[in-house]
Amino acid sequence: MKILAVDYGDSRTGLAVCDPSELLATPLKPQIEEKSMAKVAAKVCEAAKENRAQLIVLGLPRNMDGTEGARAQKSRKLGAMLEEMSGLHVRMWDERQTTITAAGILSENGTFGKKRKAILDAVSASVILENYLAWRKNHPGEE
Repeated sequence: MKILAVDYGDSRTGLAVCDPSELLATPLKPQIEEKSMAKVAAKVCEAAKENRAQLIVLGLPRNMDGTEGARAQKSRKLGAMLEEMSGLHVRMWDERQTTITAAGILSENGTFGKKRKAILDAVSASVILENYLAWRKNHPGEE
């Protein structure tokens, strides 16, 4: 199944997609740089359609103790918009530490400055997707 992952942020939103066999998560470029939630939702739905996604996985920014704050509520609101606009199921997925992991990946590859800023959220989305795919592989039939 093709799955689109979303790392939603105030300034930028990153996207990643997996192949139909669910083995490879690939960051999509360019990142979405809209600030309006409605515009972000429209661009995500467009990307889902272009990539023939059958599911959207949306990062859920929880606090380190597992509680949810204002950012999580914004993400849940976006998730509801995406389900309504795309007609696809939206799976909320814990995104704690994904930006740190993505920054580490980019550092290992020598990507800094403007180049890093241009892809950090898309790489974060691919980390979210990789985590979800690993869970899905180990929990067949669960949702």
